Amino acid sequence: MSAPLLRTAVAVALLAAALPQLPARAAAPACAGTIYLSFDTGSQSQAELIAATLKRHQIKATFFLANEKTTRGDYSLDPSWAPFWKARVAEGHAFGTHTFDHVYLRGDAPDGKIAVKPQFGADAGKALEWSGAQFCEELKRVDGRFQQLTGSRLDPLWRAPGGRVSARTLAAGKACGYAHVAWAKAGFSGDELSSAAYPNPVLLQRALAGLRDGDIFVAHMGIWSRRDPWAPANLEPLIVGLRDKGFCFATLREHPDYKNLYKHP
Repeated sequence: MSAPLLRTAVAVALLAAALPQLPARAAAPACAGTIYLSFDTGSQSQAELIAATLKRHQIKATFFLANEKTTRGDYSLDPSWAPFWKARVAEGHAFGTHTFDHVYLRGDAPDGKIAVKPQFGADAGKALEWSGAQFCEELKRVDGRFQQLTGSRLDPLWRAPGGRVSARTLAAGKACGYAHVAWAKAGFSGDELSSAAYPNPVLLQRALAGLRDGDIFVAHMGIWSRRDPWAPANLEPLIVGLRDKGFCFATLREHPDYKNLYKHP
């Protein structure tokens, strides 16, 4: 090595030795537990806010879809909602069926039938009795519409409106490939309750205090009857508060009760 090059090499070595050593980058802290956020369709008044909040915090959630009347004057599975649902698919969220016409269970009926009452659609408000196969078709209607809107299939998950299930509806769902998803007791957001009797700060503190590892949380994408909407006041503080406790978030594709429903290579 020539003298000039040798002097340069020595200077570089001395400079490197004089610089303070940067600490190694700390590994990301391990999760203290995982919370599974889920959202059911509703009036859709909070849909864009919920989507934007999840995206800002880089959280994947699970959405359960029914064709419900919205504050825009359309329905949540109309073609006008295709851009919204396509964007959620692209973001990596999971999706389940919530029955197409938001069909409430009334109970198991004689002769193996299921007593139901749709909230929307041609039979809205009518007391009907369906076979298990008819109930299955109601679940699958959402999948068909979702494919039309997004080009993607639903996940093999369903949630009953109001959480009302029976042995026959559970069997009907299982027969056509859907596992029912309820929510944890502490995971009930309370957004369907009166905001006068259950103000948002009370609901927020109850969730932060009660949620535990593995819990499924449920809220709606807008509730017609609640005067003080849940999402603007509570969603971001809930996410921040849970993260401060060390919780991470995932879709139900990763939940131990449901991940075996997916075929992995």
